[in-house]
Amino acid sequence: MTALRVLRALPVPLVLVGMTGLAGIALGRVYAGDLLTRLLLGAAVGSVLVSVAARRLRSWLVAPLSVLALAGYTALALRVAAQRADLPGGLGQLVVDAAGNGVARLLTAMIPVEPTPDTVLVPLVATWLAGLAGAEVALRAGRVLLGFLPPTLLYAGAVYVVGPNADPVLWPTLAFAGLAAIGLAVTGGTAPPGADGDLTTEARTALRTTRTVTTAAGLAVVVGLVALLAPVVAGQVDGRPADPRRYVEPPRVETLDENPLIRISGWALNPERKLLDVAVDGASPTAAPAADAGPPEPGSDEVRLRLAVLSDYDGVTWRVGATYRNAGRVLPAVEPAPGSRLDTVRQEITVADLSGRLLPAVATPREVDGARVAYDPATGTLIRPDGLTPGLRYTVTSVRERPDLNLIATADVPAGDAVSRELRVADGVPDPMRRLAAQLAEENGAPYARAAAIEQFLAEHYRVVADAPSGHAYPNLNFFLFGPRNAGGQRGTSEQFAAAFAVLGRLTGLPTRVVVGFSTSGSGPVRAADAFAWPEVLFDGLGWVAFDPLPRPDDEPRPVEEDFRPTPEEPPPSEVPEPTVEPTATPPAVAAPPRRESTGTPVAVLVGGGSAALLLLVAAVLAVLVAARRTLTRRRLGRGDPAQRIAGAWREVTDALRLAGQPVGGDLAATEVAAHARRLVVDGTPDQDETTTPTAASPVEELAALVNRVTFAPDGADDDAATHAGRIATDYGRELRSAQPRWRRVLWPVHPGPLRWRP
Repeated sequence: MTALRVLRALPVPLVLVGMTGLAGIALGRVYAGDLLTRLLLGAAVGSVLVSVAARRLRSWLVAPLSVLALAGYTALALRVAAQRADLPGGLGQLVVDAAGNGVARLLTAMIPVEPTPDTVLVPLVATWLAGLAGAEVALRAGRVLLGFLPPTLLYAGAVYVVGPNADPVLWPTLAFAGLAAIGLAVTGGTAPPGADGDLTTEARTALRTTRTVTTAAGLAVVVGLVALLAPVVAGQVDGRPADPRRYVEPPRVETLDENPLIRISGWALNPERKLLDVAVDGASPTAAPAADAGPPEPGSDEVRLRLAVLSDYDGVTWRVGATYRNAGRVLPAVEPAPGSRLDTVRQEITVADLSGRLLPAVATPREVDGARVAYDPATGTLIRPDGLTPGLRYTVTSVRERPDLNLIATADVPAGDAVSRELRVADGVPDPMRRLAAQLAEENGAPYARAAAIEQFLAEHYRVVADAPSGHAYPNLNFFLFGPRNAGGQRGTSEQFAAAFAVLGRLTGLPTRVVVGFSTSGSGPVRAADAFAWPEVLFDGLGWVAFDPLPRPDDEPRPVEEDFRPTPEEPPPSEVPEPTVEPTATPPAVAAPPRRESTGTPVAVLVGGGSAALLLLVAAVLAVLVAARRTLTRRRLGRGDPAQRIAGAWREVTDALRLAGQPVGGDLAATEVAAHARRLVVDGTPDQDETTTPTAASPVEELAALVNRVTFAPDGADDDAATHAGRIATDYGRELRSAQPRWRRVLWPVHPGPLRWRP
């Protein structure tokens, strides 16, 4: 009889353990590994087992006993989690830190969450308390259905915490509902202890039968209601669950960490200040890229530690603009660019006099030991929320990506919403900067050519000085680029070089950002003199590529006026240097030759003056034609809606064919014109076999497709497509012109035909 009673009592505890443990399985989907799931299953078993073992004791004794067991199990679980995460500190320190920061860190941690004491404590205690409450209500009070409420709330809370951060899985929910149904069905014929002790056997049997039938009927009604109402309720629920993490503020940083670019000038004035001690292992020598393949990477003895990546610029200051998430030792992997070579670099870094929260590391960090960190995957920037302290030692394992720079000369750059942050140009750009960017873009069509032109322009015309004032707002950059040299202009630190490159790059359509970091030989101290900033450009298929606009140490910069046309505007009167007060040597007087009295205007003067006037007239006419042609091109490519701009780009192509002496008839389709245009630049002849089909669509054929699209659907194109069409037309005109005889190339920009030709 005792064994039978034990068997009857087993299903409810087992069901409670299963329902409570399923909450751990649901929550474990956003954790790394299975440690959290195993710890929560242990808490479910322990909490229910304590209630079962203390069932004969008075009810008021169960809670203190269970809390004592919870304290012991929690200490064991936190110790296991700390050892697994290799965290320093005693148990008391870990418990205090976890209790004070458990909820915030759980909801701000990076997915997948590493099971550390602070991310384990809250789920562990909640699981134990849910198991205790469910067991006491279901077993001691005999209210089984009410006893299933705490595990149900726990499971719902776990699903809510997971939110959209894990793929939906149906089987835990079905298993949870199945266990609840089994528990209710098995206990349908039982009653609380003593409830039917005074009844006869026949009455007890009848009572149990009635309860069983009632329970079955209730289950049938519940299942029917679920079948009827579930589709209606599901239709009212948004397909993407809410994320509770949006209600919790991630770790924040101060101004110096949000914009470390302003620290460059201060470090430059204290070059011997030791900031770090670094030991690098695994940095392999860098192979030199092919000629004209792209910017050189750091030398074989140079390792760059990245402090912060700044992507946001508002015309006043650059900012990281990161969303930091608390992370464990292992950081999320970043998909490398196709064909890139990956090097694993391990760094052991000891903080000396570097302050703030930003943690230097070689890009891109994959594992961090020795420091609790927060991480922004979008920029790869690391911080230590508790701040840096002298003597802090941590180890970072990074995967350094080396793209194939042989492909950079022909690589394109991305556009659209995905890189809108890196392409944004704030209002208020000074006109000289816009003119300089337009000049560099006009002379260089390909994205890499534009980036290399900006890099070369800055390196050849400006000087690096340590005492340049900090600042990278539009006025600062304008004075750096165009201010008079004897008044402090045209010189700066790497802050101005990197910021100017990034702004000019964005003005020419390149997605750019600024990186602040340190250069080290691989081991030894890192001093303030090793700090610098450099720009990066994003290329399709290659990722972010660094550029170096700093001049070579012994190069003498050329005046900006030699290569920037039109001449930069004069600086404001307050910036014009005072005239020199030193006496200047006066050249000796030279006796003037005796003057002859003129008897009339010489014939040479008349002929020379007439010729000069004629030349001036011809030059004026040619200048007017060039200006009118450029105005026409800008109006076609830059005005109107996208459909009108695409049509204008097509007019540029057909006008180029006419200028090349290869006009097309009005009866040809756009695709036929594009094929004709392609053959002119590929083979230099229009007589190629018409049946030959190219293996890939040329840019002009892409433009033809855009023209056909907007012809039949004027709203079928956006600004990005119109910009792309204008770029195609410009590049094709330049390429077709270069293939013409010299006399035709000379007449090309002044030919008046495009001004009067009709489509």
